[in-house]
Amino acid sequence: MMLGVLAFISRWISRATLAFAALGLIVMTGIIGWSVFARYVLGDAPAWAEQAALLLMVWFVLLAAAVGVREQFHLGMTAATGAMPAGLQRICRASSLLAVAGFGVAMGLWGGELVARTWAFDIPTLGLPRGAAYLPLPIAGWLIVLFALEHLLTEARGQKVEPLWN
Repeated sequence: MMLGVLAFISRWISRATLAFAALGLIVMTGIIGWSVFARYVLGDAPAWAEQAALLLMVWFVLLAAAVGVREQFHLGMTAATGAMPAGLQRICRASSLLAVAGFGVAMGLWGGELVARTWAFDIPTLGLPRGAAYLPLPIAGWLIVLFALEHLLTEARGQKVEPLWN
């Protein structure tokens, strides 16, 4: 029962995060298009465009990377583990997921500290707190922890996480 609730919440968060990241990619593309048009047609590129595009890129890349942990679309080297006995494969998989979760905890904690320490400073061309550029670090980190734990719990029961697209 609890695993079913976790799967539902995880799937919903994954889908919403991917939608948000996709929207960021679309908006970034629009900003870059506007910047190119303004520079070459109007002769005056907006000063804010480059920083806004970079901010959005950091957001959508980190959020999509977190979803990649749940959906398992990251690169993986399976030649060695595929040749191992089933028990050793499970140990390697669990070790890998624990390492990924540990990395997520580090991103969550230290990324949160980075956000807190830089929030008082502004991005000059945007008028936004500098911490807003680093905010996806802790968000993505804690999502990575959630998704890695979902895989660990699911695989401990001998099951697999159901991806968003089947």
